[in-house]
Amino acid sequence: MRLNTVAPKEGYTWIQQGIWLFKQNPLGFLMLVFMYVFVAQLAVIIPVIGVFAVLLLTPTLSVGFMTACRQAIQKERIRPSVYLIALQSGQFVRNRILQLGLVYAALILLMSFVLSLLVDFETLLPLMTTDKPITPEALRQVYLVLVFGAALYIPIAMLMWFSPILIAWADMSVPQALFSSWLACWTNKAAFFFYLAIWSAILIAIPLSIGMLFDALDLGQAASFIVAPISMAGLTIMHCSFYATWKACFTED
Repeated sequence: MRLNTVAPKEGYTWIQQGIWLFKQNPLGFLMLVFMYVFVAQLAVIIPVIGVFAVLLLTPTLSVGFMTACRQAIQKERIRPSVYLIALQSGQFVRNRILQLGLVYAALILLMSFVLSLLVDFETLLPLMTTDKPITPEALRQVYLVLVFGAALYIPIAMLMWFSPILIAWADMSVPQALFSSWLACWTNKAAFFFYLAIWSAILIAIPLSIGMLFDALDLGQAASFIVAPISMAGLTIMHCSFYATWKACFTED
């Protein structure tokens, strides 16, 4: 496995390649993303255990989706069972991928604890449980959550971006995969910054703009019928573009 250095403009190319890959089997990819979102929402209903299960299995599901990308390129049929392929790849891969899931869960719990020390969640609670107007202090806390949350999650994302695939496809140990993933993201940080900036505009700015436009036209309820499909398609294409980042940053032996 060889690590590659790419130009910053590659961040845009990855998105183009993600769109191309999505076109190879749009229904199959949409099915996988819908399944993940649906199961995750059901799991969150179960206190503590549900959230932990989702975090634990996130690397496993990541390998499954990346495998589906390979299958789409090879014109193979995408099945829901592809999500389980990492757990069916032998004892070593299964143990390592679950260990990686434990690491991810621990990192997210640690991030949540640190975030709770930096942000006053008691101020935000009424926003989620009542229809009261947003106060200036509550809005300030929302911005703090976004800023601190992003700052804390970016290092975790760098560690986890390629780790599941490096374990499943490159036969790396958990520490080796985490280090290699971090190194790949840091080496190509300019391309990743460009890539994430574009996706932020697509998945956040565009839906918000559509929602504000429909609210101004007093058609707020109709906005969800447009925003939801756009967001789901954008989220699916983004997942497909993950495969493009892998092919650009690493050359398989």
